[in-house]
Amino acid sequence: MYLIDLISEPDSSMDTPEEPGLMPGETVVKEGKAAILFPSANEVFYNPVQEFNRDLTCAVITEFARETLASRGVRIAVPGEKERVVVSLSDEMNGEERDGRTEQEQGKERQEDGLRVLEGLAASGLRSVRFALEVPGLKSVTANDCSAKAAALIARNAKYNNVAHLLHASQKDASMLMYEMRGKKERYDVIDLDPYGSPSPFLDAAVQAVSEGGLLCITCTDMAVMAGNSGETCYSKYGSVSLKSKYCHELALRIILHSLDQRANVYQRYIEPLLSVSVDFYIRVFIRVRTGQATVKHSASKQALVYNCVGCGAFHIQRMGKRILQGKHMKFSAATGPPVGMNCDHCGQRHQLGGPVWAEPIHNLEFVQKVLAAVSGNPSRFGTSKRIEGVLSMVTEELQDIPLYYVLDQLSSTVHCNTPAMLQFRSALLHAGYKVSFSHACKNAVKTDAPAGVLWDIMRCWEKSNPVKRERLSETSPALRILSTEPTLQACFDIREDANPQSRKRHLTRFQENPQANWGPKARAKAG
Repeated sequence: MYLIDLISEPDSSMDTPEEPGLMPGETVVKEGKAAILFPSANEVFYNPVQEFNRDLTCAVITEFARETLASRGVRIAVPGEKERVVVSLSDEMNGEERDGRTEQEQGKERQEDGLRVLEGLAASGLRSVRFALEVPGLKSVTANDCSAKAAALIARNAKYNNVAHLLHASQKDASMLMYEMRGKKERYDVIDLDPYGSPSPFLDAAVQAVSEGGLLCITCTDMAVMAGNSGETCYSKYGSVSLKSKYCHELALRIILHSLDQRANVYQRYIEPLLSVSVDFYIRVFIRVRTGQATVKHSASKQALVYNCVGCGAFHIQRMGKRILQGKHMKFSAATGPPVGMNCDHCGQRHQLGGPVWAEPIHNLEFVQKVLAAVSGNPSRFGTSKRIEGVLSMVTEELQDIPLYYVLDQLSSTVHCNTPAMLQFRSALLHAGYKVSFSHACKNAVKTDAPAGVLWDIMRCWEKSNPVKRERLSETSPALRILSTEPTLQACFDIREDANPQSRKRHLTRFQENPQANWGPKARAKAG
Protein backbone atom coordinates (compact mmCIF):
# COMPACT_ATOMS: atom_id res chain seq x y z
CA MET A 1 0.00 0.00 0.00
CA TYR A 2 1.22 3.49 -0.70
CA LEU A 3 -0.06 6.67 0.82
CA ILE A 4 -1.23 10.08 -0.32
CA ASP A 5 -1.44 13.17 1.86
CA LEU A 6 -3.18 16.35 0.82
CA ILE A 7 -0.87 18.70 2.73
CA SER A 8 -2.02 22.25 2.06
CA GLU A 9 -4.06 23.75 4.92
CA PRO A 10 -7.65 24.78 4.21
CA ASP A 11 -8.45 28.47 4.10
CA SER A 12 -11.78 29.71 2.80
CA SER A 13 -10.31 33.22 2.56
CA MET A 14 -7.27 32.08 0.62
CA ASP A 15 -5.14 34.62 -1.16
CA THR A 16 -6.11 35.15 -4.76
CA PRO A 17 -3.79 33.27 -7.12
CA GLU A 18 -1.57 35.29 -9.39
CA GLU A 19 -4.04 36.98 -11.71
CA PRO A 20 -3.62 36.45 -15.43
CA GLY A 21 -5.77 39.56 -15.90
CA LEU A 22 -9.49 39.90 -15.52
CA MET A 23 -11.73 40.61 -18.47
CA PRO A 24 -13.98 43.68 -18.36
CA GLY A 25 -16.89 43.15 -15.97
CA GLU A 26 -15.43 40.03 -14.37
CA THR A 27 -15.25 39.50 -10.64
CA VAL A 28 -13.59 36.90 -8.41
CA VAL A 29 -15.69 34.85 -5.98
CA LYS A 30 -13.98 32.76 -3.29
CA GLU A 31 -15.49 29.59 -1.88
CA GLY A 32 -13.59 26.86 -0.10
CA LYS A 33 -10.13 26.78 -1.64
CA ALA A 34 -11.34 28.00 -5.02
CA ALA A 35 -11.16 31.51 -6.44
CA ILE A 36 -13.52 31.64 -9.41
CA LEU A 37 -13.83 34.17 -12.20
CA PHE A 38 -17.44 35.19 -12.80
CA PRO A 39 -19.07 37.51 -15.33
CA SER A 40 -20.57 39.94 -12.83
CA ALA A 41 -23.52 40.71 -15.12
CA ASN A 42 -24.64 37.06 -15.01
CA GLU A 43 -25.56 36.05 -11.47
CA VAL A 44 -26.89 32.65 -12.56
CA PHE A 45 -23.35 31.27 -12.54
CA TYR A 46 -23.11 31.50 -8.74
CA ASN A 47 -25.59 30.89 -5.94
CA PRO A 48 -24.01 31.31 -2.48
CA VAL A 49 -26.89 29.44 -0.83
CA GLN A 50 -25.65 26.27 -2.56
CA GLU A 51 -22.34 26.36 -0.68
CA PHE A 52 -23.77 23.76 1.70
CA ASN A 53 -24.52 21.52 -1.29
CA ARG A 54 -20.97 21.83 -2.59
CA ASP A 55 -19.36 21.39 0.84
CA LEU A 56 -21.42 18.27 1.54
CA THR A 57 -20.55 16.86 -1.88
CA CYS A 58 -16.81 17.37 -1.27
CA ALA A 59 -17.18 15.59 2.09
CA VAL A 60 -19.11 12.66 0.59
CA ILE A 61 -16.76 12.21 -2.38
CA THR A 62 -13.75 12.34 -0.05
CA GLU A 63 -15.17 9.50 2.05
CA PHE A 64 -16.16 7.59 -1.10
CA ALA A 65 -12.61 8.04 -2.43
CA ARG A 66 -11.19 6.85 0.88
CA GLU A 67 -13.21 3.62 0.69
CA THR A 68 -12.70 3.02 -3.03
CA LEU A 69 -8.96 3.72 -3.13
CA ALA A 70 -8.33 1.58 -0.06
CA SER A 71 -9.24 -1.42 -2.22
CA ARG A 72 -6.59 -0.25 -4.70
CA GLY A 73 -3.86 -0.04 -2.07
CA VAL A 74 -4.05 3.72 -1.66
CA ARG A 75 -4.67 5.52 1.62
CA ILE A 76 -5.65 9.18 1.62
CA ALA A 77 -5.94 11.94 4.20
CA VAL A 78 -7.06 15.55 4.10
CA PRO A 79 -5.70 18.66 5.83
CA GLY A 80 -6.68 19.01 9.46
CA GLU A 81 -7.36 15.32 10.07
CA LYS A 82 -5.96 13.99 13.32
CA GLU A 83 -4.09 11.11 11.70
CA ARG A 84 -1.65 12.79 9.33
CA VAL A 85 -0.42 10.50 6.58
CA VAL A 86 3.05 10.83 5.13
CA VAL A 87 4.15 9.67 1.71
CA SER A 88 5.82 6.27 1.78
CA LEU A 89 9.05 5.50 -0.04
CA SER A 90 7.12 3.39 -2.54
CA ASP A 91 5.52 6.52 -3.99
CA GLU A 92 6.36 7.38 -7.55
CA MET A 93 7.67 10.70 -6.24
CA ASN A 94 10.32 10.48 -3.52
CA GLY A 95 10.29 12.65 -0.43
CA GLU A 96 13.04 14.99 -1.62
CA GLU A 97 11.18 15.81 -4.81
CA ARG A 98 7.97 16.37 -2.86
CA ASP A 99 9.61 18.61 -0.28
CA GLY A 100 10.90 20.81 -3.05
CA ARG A 101 7.38 21.69 -4.18
CA THR A 102 5.06 24.29 -2.74
CA GLU A 103 2.18 23.22 -0.46
CA GLN A 104 -0.36 24.29 -3.08
CA GLU A 105 1.34 22.14 -5.73
CA GLN A 106 1.40 19.15 -3.38
CA GLY A 107 -2.31 19.49 -2.74
CA LYS A 108 -3.24 19.37 -6.41
CA GLU A 109 -1.24 16.40 -7.67
CA ARG A 110 -2.81 13.91 -10.06
CA GLN A 111 -3.27 10.37 -8.75
CA GLU A 112 -2.86 7.79 -11.52
CA ASP A 113 -4.83 5.17 -9.57
CA GLY A 114 -7.40 7.75 -8.51
CA LEU A 115 -11.02 8.46 -9.33
CA ARG A 116 -12.41 9.84 -12.58
CA VAL A 117 -15.00 12.53 -11.85
CA LEU A 118 -17.57 14.12 -14.18
CA GLU A 119 -19.58 17.23 -13.47
CA GLY A 120 -22.12 17.10 -16.27
CA LEU A 121 -23.59 20.61 -15.96
CA ALA A 122 -20.69 22.67 -14.68
CA ALA A 123 -21.55 26.33 -15.55
CA SER A 124 -18.52 28.22 -14.16
CA GLY A 125 -16.76 25.06 -13.01
CA LEU A 126 -16.74 26.12 -9.34
CA ARG A 127 -17.74 22.69 -8.11
CA SER A 128 -15.16 20.93 -10.29
CA VAL A 129 -12.40 23.32 -9.26
CA ARG A 130 -13.23 22.63 -5.63
CA PHE A 131 -13.09 18.88 -6.31
CA ALA A 132 -9.64 19.30 -7.85
CA LEU A 133 -8.40 21.43 -4.97
CA GLU A 134 -10.10 19.82 -1.98
CA VAL A 135 -10.75 16.13 -2.71
CA PRO A 136 -7.63 13.93 -2.61
CA GLY A 137 -7.09 10.86 -4.74
CA LEU A 138 -8.47 12.07 -8.08
CA LYS A 139 -7.11 11.03 -11.45
CA SER A 140 -9.16 13.50 -13.50
CA VAL A 141 -12.08 15.89 -13.29
CA THR A 142 -14.18 16.59 -16.39
CA ALA A 143 -16.22 19.79 -16.13
CA ASN A 144 -18.79 19.77 -18.92
CA ASP A 145 -21.31 22.33 -20.12
CA CYS A 146 -23.17 22.62 -23.41
CA SER A 147 -22.57 26.39 -23.45
CA ALA A 148 -19.48 27.57 -25.31
CA LYS A 149 -19.17 30.56 -22.98
CA ALA A 150 -19.38 28.33 -19.93
CA ALA A 151 -16.79 25.89 -21.29
CA ALA A 152 -14.40 28.77 -21.98
CA LEU A 153 -14.95 30.10 -18.46
CA ILE A 154 -14.30 26.64 -16.99
CA ALA A 155 -10.97 26.44 -18.83
CA ARG A 156 -9.98 29.88 -17.54
CA ASN A 157 -10.93 28.97 -13.99
CA ALA A 158 -8.94 25.74 -14.16
CA LYS A 159 -5.88 27.71 -15.21
CA TYR A 160 -6.60 30.47 -12.70
CA ASN A 161 -6.58 27.93 -9.86
CA ASN A 162 -3.56 25.98 -11.17
CA VAL A 163 -5.50 22.74 -11.70
CA ALA A 164 -5.50 22.60 -15.50
CA HIS A 165 -3.43 19.38 -15.35
CA LEU A 166 -6.25 17.72 -13.39
CA LEU A 167 -9.41 19.48 -14.62
CA HIS A 168 -10.51 19.22 -18.25
CA ALA A 169 -13.15 21.56 -19.70
CA SER A 170 -15.67 19.94 -22.06
CA GLN A 171 -18.40 21.40 -24.27
CA LYS A 172 -20.91 18.66 -25.06
CA ASP A 173 -24.48 17.68 -24.43
CA ALA A 174 -24.27 16.06 -20.99
CA SER A 175 -26.33 13.01 -21.96
CA MET A 176 -24.30 12.37 -25.11
CA LEU A 177 -21.06 12.68 -23.18
CA MET A 178 -22.24 10.06 -20.70
CA TYR A 179 -23.66 7.78 -23.41
CA GLU A 180 -20.23 7.78 -25.06
CA MET A 181 -18.77 6.30 -21.86
CA ARG A 182 -21.23 3.40 -21.43
CA GLY A 183 -19.67 0.03 -21.94
CA LYS A 184 -16.14 1.39 -21.73
CA LYS A 185 -13.66 -0.12 -19.29
CA GLU A 186 -12.85 3.20 -17.63
CA ARG A 187 -16.18 4.80 -16.90
CA TYR A 188 -16.60 7.68 -14.47
CA ASP A 189 -16.21 6.75 -10.81
CA VAL A 190 -18.21 9.81 -9.75
CA ILE A 191 -20.88 11.67 -11.74
CA ASP A 192 -22.32 14.89 -10.34
CA LEU A 193 -25.50 16.31 -11.87
CA ASP A 194 -26.84 19.58 -10.48
CA PRO A 195 -29.22 20.88 -13.16
CA TYR A 196 -31.60 23.78 -13.22
CA GLY A 197 -34.87 22.00 -12.48
CA SER A 198 -35.29 18.30 -13.12
CA PRO A 199 -32.39 15.87 -13.71
CA SER A 200 -34.73 13.37 -15.40
CA PRO A 201 -33.35 13.85 -18.97
CA PHE A 202 -29.89 12.78 -17.77
CA LEU A 203 -30.66 9.83 -15.50
CA ASP A 204 -30.71 7.08 -18.15
CA ALA A 205 -27.25 8.05 -19.38
CA ALA A 206 -25.90 8.53 -15.86
CA VAL A 207 -26.76 5.03 -14.60
CA GLN A 208 -24.87 3.60 -17.59
CA ALA A 209 -21.84 5.89 -17.56
CA VAL A 210 -20.91 5.39 -13.90
CA SER A 211 -18.41 2.66 -13.07
CA GLU A 212 -19.17 -0.52 -11.14
CA GLY A 213 -19.81 0.59 -7.56
CA GLY A 214 -19.49 4.19 -8.70
CA LEU A 215 -21.13 7.23 -7.11
CA LEU A 216 -23.96 9.33 -8.52
CA CYS A 217 -24.61 12.74 -6.93
CA ILE A 218 -27.98 14.06 -8.12
CA THR A 219 -29.80 17.33 -7.31
CA CYS A 220 -33.48 18.06 -7.99
CA THR A 221 -34.76 21.63 -7.69
CA ASP A 222 -38.18 21.04 -9.26
CA MET A 223 -39.73 20.68 -5.83
CA ALA A 224 -43.14 22.05 -6.82
CA VAL A 225 -43.56 19.05 -9.11
CA MET A 226 -42.08 16.52 -6.69
CA ALA A 227 -44.00 17.88 -3.68
CA GLY A 228 -47.42 17.25 -5.19
CA ASN A 229 -48.43 20.37 -7.11
CA SER A 230 -48.43 18.47 -10.38
CA GLY A 231 -48.58 14.71 -9.91
CA GLU A 232 -49.06 14.00 -13.61
CA THR A 233 -45.92 15.98 -14.49
CA CYS A 234 -44.01 14.14 -11.78
CA TYR A 235 -45.09 10.84 -13.31
CA SER A 236 -43.94 11.89 -16.77
CA LYS A 237 -40.49 12.77 -15.43
CA TYR A 238 -39.89 10.20 -12.71
CA GLY A 239 -42.47 7.45 -13.24
CA SER A 240 -44.12 8.26 -9.92
CA VAL A 241 -47.17 10.27 -8.84
CA SER A 242 -46.38 12.83 -6.15
CA LEU A 243 -48.85 13.75 -3.40
CA LYS A 244 -49.61 16.98 -1.58
CA SER A 245 -48.76 15.97 1.96
CA LYS A 246 -46.81 17.02 5.03
CA TYR A 247 -44.22 14.35 4.28
CA CYS A 248 -43.73 15.61 0.71
CA HIS A 249 -40.00 16.32 1.13
CA GLU A 250 -39.13 12.77 2.11
CA LEU A 251 -41.55 11.52 -0.52
CA ALA A 252 -39.58 13.53 -3.11
CA LEU A 253 -36.39 11.77 -2.03
CA ARG A 254 -38.08 8.40 -2.41
CA ILE A 255 -39.44 9.40 -5.83
CA ILE A 256 -35.99 10.20 -7.26
CA LEU A 257 -34.52 7.02 -5.73
CA HIS A 258 -37.32 4.98 -7.31
CA SER A 259 -36.66 6.62 -10.67
CA LEU A 260 -32.92 5.95 -10.49
CA ASP A 261 -33.37 2.31 -9.49
CA GLN A 262 -35.95 1.71 -12.21
CA ARG A 263 -33.68 3.14 -14.91
CA ALA A 264 -30.70 1.18 -13.60
CA ASN A 265 -32.73 -2.06 -13.60
CA VAL A 266 -33.09 -1.84 -17.38
CA TYR A 267 -29.33 -2.48 -17.63
CA GLN A 268 -29.25 -5.15 -14.88
CA ARG A 269 -27.99 -2.56 -12.42
CA TYR A 270 -29.36 -1.41 -9.08
CA ILE A 271 -28.81 1.39 -6.59
CA GLU A 272 -27.58 1.58 -2.99
CA PRO A 273 -28.47 4.93 -1.39
CA LEU A 274 -25.63 6.32 0.72
CA LEU A 275 -27.16 9.65 1.75
CA SER A 276 -30.39 11.43 0.78
CA VAL A 277 -31.13 14.93 2.05
CA SER A 278 -33.86 17.52 1.64
CA VAL A 279 -32.53 21.01 2.36
CA ASP A 280 -33.52 24.56 1.47
CA PHE A 281 -35.23 24.51 -1.95
CA TYR A 282 -33.82 21.23 -3.32
CA ILE A 283 -33.14 17.57 -2.63
CA ARG A 284 -29.79 15.84 -3.07
CA VAL A 285 -29.08 12.11 -3.24
CA PHE A 286 -25.78 10.21 -3.22
CA ILE A 287 -26.09 6.62 -4.47
CA ARG A 288 -23.85 3.74 -5.46
CA VAL A 289 -24.66 1.88 -8.66
CA ARG A 290 -23.85 -1.81 -8.93
CA THR A 291 -24.52 -4.59 -11.45
CA GLY A 292 -26.18 -7.90 -10.64
CA GLN A 293 -29.09 -9.69 -12.29
CA ALA A 294 -29.95 -11.63 -9.12
CA THR A 295 -30.16 -8.48 -6.99
CA VAL A 296 -32.22 -6.65 -9.59
CA LYS A 297 -34.97 -9.24 -9.01
CA HIS A 298 -35.43 -7.72 -5.54
CA SER A 299 -36.22 -4.27 -6.92
CA ALA A 300 -40.00 -4.73 -7.22
CA SER A 301 -40.23 -5.46 -3.50
CA LYS A 302 -38.20 -2.32 -2.77
CA GLN A 303 -40.84 -0.05 -4.35
CA ALA A 304 -44.21 0.83 -2.85
CA LEU A 305 -47.47 2.67 -3.46
CA VAL A 306 -48.62 5.24 -0.89
CA TYR A 307 -52.26 5.51 0.23
CA ASN A 308 -52.82 8.97 1.73
CA CYS A 309 -56.03 10.07 3.49
CA VAL A 310 -57.13 13.51 2.30
CA GLY A 311 -58.91 14.14 5.60
CA CYS A 312 -56.55 13.31 8.45
CA GLY A 313 -53.30 12.63 6.58
CA ALA A 314 -52.96 9.01 7.71
CA PHE A 315 -50.88 7.01 5.21
CA HIS A 316 -50.24 3.36 4.41
CA ILE A 317 -47.44 1.74 2.41
CA GLN A 318 -48.17 -1.02 -0.14
CA ARG A 319 -45.10 -2.85 -1.48
CA MET A 320 -45.15 -3.56 -5.21
CA GLY A 321 -43.62 -7.02 -4.88
CA LYS A 322 -43.23 -9.79 -2.34
CA ARG A 323 -40.20 -11.94 -1.55
CA ILE A 324 -40.06 -15.01 0.68
CA LEU A 325 -36.94 -17.01 1.56
CA GLN A 326 -37.63 -20.71 1.01
CA GLY A 327 -34.63 -22.69 2.14
CA LYS A 328 -31.67 -21.31 0.21
CA HIS A 329 -33.78 -19.76 -2.51
CA MET A 330 -35.75 -16.53 -2.68
CA LYS A 331 -39.25 -16.73 -4.11
CA PHE A 332 -40.68 -13.61 -5.73
CA SER A 333 -44.37 -12.90 -6.27
CA ALA A 334 -46.86 -10.08 -6.63
CA ALA A 335 -47.87 -8.31 -3.44
CA THR A 336 -51.40 -8.58 -2.06
CA GLY A 337 -53.56 -5.66 -1.03
CA PRO A 338 -54.74 -3.01 -0.76
CA PRO A 339 -53.92 -2.30 2.91
CA VAL A 340 -56.87 0.11 3.28
CA GLY A 341 -60.55 0.28 2.42
CA MET A 342 -62.30 2.79 0.19
CA ASN A 343 -62.51 5.29 3.07
CA CYS A 344 -60.18 6.06 5.97
CA ASP A 345 -60.84 4.04 9.15
CA HIS A 346 -60.07 7.08 11.30
CA CYS A 347 -61.94 9.99 9.70
CA GLY A 348 -64.06 8.46 6.93
CA GLN A 349 -62.49 10.50 4.13
CA ARG A 350 -61.22 9.06 0.84
CA HIS A 351 -57.68 7.97 -0.03
CA GLN A 352 -55.34 9.28 -2.70
CA LEU A 353 -52.85 6.96 -4.37
CA GLY A 354 -49.25 8.04 -4.96
CA GLY A 355 -46.03 6.44 -6.08
CA PRO A 356 -44.50 4.07 -6.69
CA VAL A 357 -41.64 5.24 -4.46
CA TRP A 358 -38.49 3.75 -2.96
CA ALA A 359 -39.53 2.02 0.29
CA GLU A 360 -36.12 0.86 1.55
CA PRO A 361 -33.74 2.93 3.74
CA ILE A 362 -32.62 6.14 2.05
CA HIS A 363 -29.28 6.34 3.89
CA ASN A 364 -26.35 4.00 4.54
CA LEU A 365 -25.88 4.66 8.25
CA GLU A 366 -22.30 3.35 8.38
CA PHE A 367 -21.23 5.59 5.50
CA VAL A 368 -23.02 8.65 6.93
CA GLN A 369 -21.30 8.15 10.28
CA LYS A 370 -17.91 8.12 8.55
CA VAL A 371 -18.67 11.38 6.74
CA LEU A 372 -19.97 12.91 9.98
CA ALA A 373 -16.86 11.86 11.90
CA ALA A 374 -14.58 13.34 9.23
CA VAL A 375 -16.44 16.67 9.14
CA SER A 376 -16.85 17.06 12.91
CA GLY A 377 -13.21 16.11 13.45
CA ASN A 378 -12.01 18.74 10.97
CA PRO A 379 -14.47 21.67 11.30
CA SER A 380 -12.24 24.23 9.60
CA ARG A 381 -12.35 22.36 6.30
CA PHE A 382 -15.76 23.69 5.18
CA GLY A 383 -17.57 26.98 5.63
CA THR A 384 -20.80 25.12 6.41
CA SER A 385 -19.30 22.44 8.67
CA LYS A 386 -21.65 23.22 11.56
CA ARG A 387 -24.71 22.75 9.40
CA ILE A 388 -23.33 19.56 7.82
CA GLU A 389 -22.71 18.18 11.31
CA GLY A 390 -26.24 19.09 12.38
CA VAL A 391 -27.96 17.60 9.33
CA LEU A 392 -25.91 14.40 9.34
CA SER A 393 -26.43 13.99 13.08
CA MET A 394 -30.19 14.10 12.50
CA VAL A 395 -29.83 11.62 9.64
CA THR A 396 -28.07 9.14 11.95
CA GLU A 397 -30.89 9.51 14.49
CA GLU A 398 -33.68 8.83 11.98
CA LEU A 399 -35.51 5.51 12.05
CA GLN A 400 -33.95 3.95 8.97
CA ASP A 401 -36.62 1.33 8.22
CA ILE A 402 -39.69 3.60 8.57
CA PRO A 403 -40.79 5.38 5.36
CA LEU A 404 -42.31 8.87 5.68
CA TYR A 405 -43.47 10.73 8.78
CA TYR A 406 -46.30 12.66 10.41
CA VAL A 407 -46.10 16.30 11.47
CA LEU A 408 -47.21 17.21 14.99
CA ASP A 409 -48.75 20.51 13.89
CA GLN A 410 -50.91 18.66 11.36
CA LEU A 411 -52.14 16.15 13.94
CA SER A 412 -53.30 18.88 16.32
CA SER A 413 -54.70 20.99 13.49
CA THR A 414 -56.78 18.06 12.25
CA VAL A 415 -58.59 17.76 15.59
CA HIS A 416 -58.55 21.56 16.21
CA CYS A 417 -56.81 21.33 19.58
CA ASN A 418 -53.74 22.88 21.16
CA THR A 419 -50.45 21.33 20.08
CA PRO A 420 -48.65 19.26 22.73
CA ALA A 421 -44.97 19.88 23.28
CA MET A 422 -42.85 17.74 20.99
CA LEU A 423 -41.12 16.01 23.90
CA GLN A 424 -44.50 15.20 25.47
CA PHE A 425 -45.78 13.61 22.27
CA ARG A 426 -42.56 11.68 21.67
CA SER A 427 -42.61 10.50 25.29
CA ALA A 428 -46.19 9.26 24.89
CA LEU A 429 -45.10 7.11 21.93
CA LEU A 430 -42.12 5.75 23.86
CA HIS A 431 -44.28 4.97 26.90
CA ALA A 432 -46.61 3.04 24.58
CA GLY A 433 -43.71 0.85 23.44
CA TYR A 434 -43.06 2.38 20.01
CA LYS A 435 -39.98 3.89 18.40
CA VAL A 436 -39.87 7.53 17.35
CA SER A 437 -37.42 9.94 15.74
CA PHE A 438 -37.23 13.32 14.09
CA SER A 439 -36.53 13.77 10.38
CA HIS A 440 -33.94 16.08 8.86
CA ALA A 441 -36.53 16.93 6.19
CA CYS A 442 -39.05 18.61 8.52
CA LYS A 443 -38.63 20.42 11.83
CA ASN A 444 -41.74 19.02 13.55
CA ALA A 445 -41.66 15.56 12.00
CA VAL A 446 -42.74 12.48 13.93
CA LYS A 447 -41.23 9.38 12.33
CA THR A 448 -42.52 6.32 14.13
CA ASP A 449 -43.38 2.65 13.78
CA ALA A 450 -46.67 3.28 15.59
CA PRO A 451 -49.78 2.84 13.39
CA ALA A 452 -51.98 5.85 12.72
CA GLY A 453 -54.56 4.57 15.20
CA VAL A 454 -52.06 4.94 18.05
CA LEU A 455 -51.26 8.52 17.04
CA TRP A 456 -54.95 9.42 17.08
CA ASP A 457 -55.41 7.69 20.44
CA ILE A 458 -52.63 9.87 21.85
CA MET A 459 -54.29 12.97 20.40
CA ARG A 460 -57.66 11.89 21.87
CA CYS A 461 -56.04 11.57 25.29
CA TRP A 462 -54.42 14.98 24.88
CA GLU A 463 -57.73 16.54 23.85
CA LYS A 464 -59.39 15.34 27.05
CA SER A 465 -57.14 17.67 29.05
CA ASN A 466 -57.26 20.34 26.33
CA PRO A 467 -60.91 20.08 25.29
CA VAL A 468 -62.24 21.18 21.92
CA LYS A 469 -65.69 22.80 21.63
CA ARG A 470 -67.52 20.06 19.76
CA GLU A 471 -70.40 22.37 18.77
CA ARG A 472 -68.01 24.26 16.51
CA LEU A 473 -67.06 21.15 14.55
CA SER A 474 -68.81 20.20 11.34
CA GLU A 475 -70.61 16.87 11.43
CA THR A 476 -68.61 15.73 8.42
CA SER A 477 -65.24 17.00 9.67
CA PRO A 478 -62.35 14.59 10.34
CA ALA A 479 -62.01 16.17 13.79
CA LEU A 480 -65.49 15.18 14.96
CA ARG A 481 -65.14 11.65 13.56
CA ILE A 482 -61.79 11.14 15.29
CA LEU A 483 -62.78 12.69 18.63
CA SER A 484 -66.07 10.80 18.75
CA THR A 485 -64.15 7.55 19.17
CA GLU A 486 -62.90 6.67 22.65
CA PRO A 487 -59.16 5.91 22.86
CA THR A 488 -58.14 2.30 23.46
CA LEU A 489 -54.71 3.51 24.64
CA GLN A 490 -54.25 5.61 27.77
CA ALA A 491 -51.37 7.90 26.84
CA CYS A 492 -48.73 8.98 29.36
CA PHE A 493 -47.20 12.39 28.61
CA ASP A 494 -44.50 12.32 31.32
CA ILE A 495 -41.24 13.46 29.72
CA ARG A 496 -38.70 10.70 29.15
CA GLU A 497 -34.97 11.33 28.94
CA ASP A 498 -34.68 9.37 25.70
CA ALA A 499 -37.38 11.51 24.07
CA ASN A 500 -34.81 14.25 23.47
CA PRO A 501 -32.19 13.22 20.86
CA GLN A 502 -28.55 14.24 21.11
CA SER A 503 -28.71 16.62 18.13
CA ARG A 504 -31.40 18.59 19.97
CA LYS A 505 -29.62 18.45 23.33
CA ARG A 506 -26.40 19.74 21.77
CA HIS A 507 -28.27 22.53 19.95
CA LEU A 508 -26.74 21.56 16.63
CA THR A 509 -27.62 23.60 13.55
CA ARG A 510 -30.34 21.32 12.29
CA PHE A 511 -32.53 23.73 10.31
CA GLN A 512 -31.21 26.91 8.73
CA GLU A 513 -33.04 30.22 8.75
CA ASN A 514 -33.48 31.96 5.40
CA PRO A 515 -29.88 32.98 4.64
CA GLN A 516 -30.70 36.09 2.61
CA ALA A 517 -33.52 37.99 0.95
CA ASN A 518 -34.98 36.44 -2.22
CA TRP A 519 -32.91 33.30 -1.75
CA GLY A 520 -33.57 30.17 -3.75
CA PRO A 521 -32.77 28.93 -7.24
CA LYS A 522 -31.43 31.56 -9.59
CA ALA A 523 -32.92 32.28 -13.00
CA ARG A 524 -32.24 29.81 -15.78
CA ALA A 525 -29.02 30.51 -17.65
CA LYS A 526 -29.32 31.80 -21.20
CA ALA A 527 -27.98 29.73 -24.07
CA GLY A 528 -24.60 30.72 -25.35
